Amino acid sequence: MDELAVRFHHQLVAIHPFPNGNGRHARLIADLLVQRLGMPRFSWGSVSLVDTGEVRSAYLEALRAADRHNMTLLLAFART
Repeated sequence: MDELAVRFHHQLVAIHPFPNGNGRHARLIADLLVQRLGMPRFSWGSVSLVDTGEVRSAYLEALRAADRHNMTLLLAFART
């Protein structure tokens, strides 16, 4: 269930439908999806990802790894 929702999140971010807020939108939708599948919502690093910092950098690194078809970092980050 987690992998399905995280892959969906990654694809939503890639579409980039808004000038700003694409990550927030994609995380919200992934949370709704995973909850609908009977799992708890994701923690996404447990801090705001709006501000630059170590956690946001880890999120962006995980997204870049997912761009290269490696979902491991993004799956782990979603539950941290």
